[in-house]
Amino acid sequence: MVRRILLIGSGSTAGLDGERILCPNGCELSLVEDAAAGIQAALGGDFDLVVVSQTAASPAAPEILRRIKEAPTPPPLVILGRNATVEAAVAAMQGGGIDSLDESTSAEAMQAVLSRAGLLQLEIPDAPEIEPRGLKRFEGMLGQCLAMQQVFALIRRIAPADSTVLVHGESGTGKEMVVRAIHHLSRRGREPLLACDCTALAPTLLESELFGHVKGSFSGAIATKKGLFEVADHGTLFLDEVANLSQETQGKLLRVLETRRVRKVGDTAEHVVDIRLIATTNRSLVEMVKAGAFRADLYYRLNVVPISLPALRDRHGDIPLLARTFLEQFSAQMGVEVKGFSGEAMQQMEVHTWPGNVRELRNIIERLAVLYGGLRIELSQLPWEVREARHAACVAEVPRTWEEVKRAKRHMIEDLERRFLIAALDCCGQNVTQAAGSVGMQRSNFHALLRQYGIKPEPRHDK
Repeated sequence: MVRRILLIGSGSTAGLDGERILCPNGCELSLVEDAAAGIQAALGGDFDLVVVSQTAASPAAPEILRRIKEAPTPPPLVILGRNATVEAAVAAMQGGGIDSLDESTSAEAMQAVLSRAGLLQLEIPDAPEIEPRGLKRFEGMLGQCLAMQQVFALIRRIAPADSTVLVHGESGTGKEMVVRAIHHLSRRGREPLLACDCTALAPTLLESELFGHVKGSFSGAIATKKGLFEVADHGTLFLDEVANLSQETQGKLLRVLETRRVRKVGDTAEHVVDIRLIATTNRSLVEMVKAGAFRADLYYRLNVVPISLPALRDRHGDIPLLARTFLEQFSAQMGVEVKGFSGEAMQQMEVHTWPGNVRELRNIIERLAVLYGGLRIELSQLPWEVREARHAACVAEVPRTWEEVKRAKRHMIEDLERRFLIAALDCCGQNVTQAAGSVGMQRSNFHALLRQYGIKPEPRHDK
């Protein structure tokens, strides 16, 4: 069925861009140049999608979006930007647009937009057989809550396509496992999956890691080296914590995504690459775009298919499932009988907010299995931060005595310091020296706090 799309914009430029992007996807395009007439057409016409042209010369685009969005049954809205400022693009998105496009948008990206608007079913032939909906285990991940079932369903749906994916979630929620699941279920599953930690290297070294370099291009370049883009050819490239890319590297990455060509540092020749890109972040790229710390055009390129992972505290019913599974796993490794948890212990674990998410839960269960393997885990055996979690969860209650005030303050400070330490370590790849420097503390003082709270830096297992 032909989809009717209304484009509100001024001049032939908007019309040409809209025609090039929309019409090849089997759409019928109507162009209205006047803003007021465009709003009237959007509210009164039978359009499946409304595209608003957002340019530096049309500051009224956010207002157009707002007016249409206030209708009782507004159509899906998309922003089409040409030479727009970052501020204008963000303002337009905040006005109610479901997506943003620019004049260089590919047909594949436009198809993804139409799909998210419910106007197109992406053709994905030869999808692999996978587990039916409702199973607790999926590609190594566990989850029975609705949020995780929706994540599993989305992975199954988009894995066979080659669209770029942006996985967002707090540290420890399992982002890397999602990346591996997408790659494994994709047509590229037998090809390499290569990962690049965007926090681990200085910008110059990171560019060499991604794009490669030629001999003599910089001090220490004693031989020509292929970058990850070339090595991952026909496979998947995983950019971990993409929010940490420098502005210069962001620009170079954008060019590679647009041209599918990569040039080594110090080289003049370009090489065609065929990769699927999956990026992860634990920070809000939208907020970074607003602050000018992340390029809006790169964000739109990365955010073709977004996947948002819920925090463990929001995964109702999953904590007992994960805790029991981890305890069985570690007990089997040690060759001891599984006794499980007491009701009080399990109830307390469900109260805890788990700032470190699944990684924190897994590590604590491993500690309990080592210390109390073969015994039933009691409330008294839980770490203090889990045992005392009720105090943090009930800080809104007014204390009745001065002693309760002091106790509540102490717990709040302890909880804040503990979260502060965990976040600093996560941002610096569990490197104590880098974490101390990033927060402005001496290493000895930082290390003393780690010992005080029983926090041990360790390699990341799942993101």
